[in-house]
Amino acid sequence: MSYSGDPGDALAPDDIDDLARRAREGDRDALETLLAAVRPRVLNICRGVLPYSGDAEDACQEAMLNVATKIGSWGGRGRFTTWLHIVSVNSARTTYRRLKNLATPTDFEDGAHDRPDPRTTSVIAGTRLDLLEAMDTIEQDHPQYVEPLLLRDVYGLPYDEIATLVGAPLGTVKAQIHHGRKLARPLLRGDR
Repeated sequence: MSYSGDPGDALAPDDIDDLARRAREGDRDALETLLAAVRPRVLNICRGVLPYSGDAEDACQEAMLNVATKIGSWGGRGRFTTWLHIVSVNSARTTYRRLKNLATPTDFEDGAHDRPDPRTTSVIAGTRLDLLEAMDTIEQDHPQYVEPLLLRDVYGLPYDEIATLVGAPLGTVKAQIHHGRKLARPLLRGDR
């Protein structure tokens, strides 16, 4: 197995898992090869959440740092790329929250600034701001639903893989996704 760093020279899932295991055990060369191999995938995941290239790049950089420093938290039970999806989505959501907090003016009382409606903004801009807002709202009272829901409905992972990844029984994961969908529907329709 060799990887040149060229995105067209993709590694097979088993090779990625092998690199990740070696990197988790402290092999620096394996970690460097792994990071180079997964960076295009991480960037695509971040672009799926954040519409602007610069924001997606920032989220990708954060995700890559998290992979490098927290690879020991990958349990090795499921595919490394499944764990990578979670790290990437969480980094994109963190970047979104940070940007949202920086961009929101604090003085709305004078009427000079209108707080943008993320539902309208997302329709116009073609982004997933409405989904991110809904996930943030759900996470406040029901954090256990957000991760399984994103993994299933945004990234299309199979239920059994999600169950392995989050360390919960398959029935529990299906129930969490079902309840998460029930909570998300009115938020995505604008019935707040």
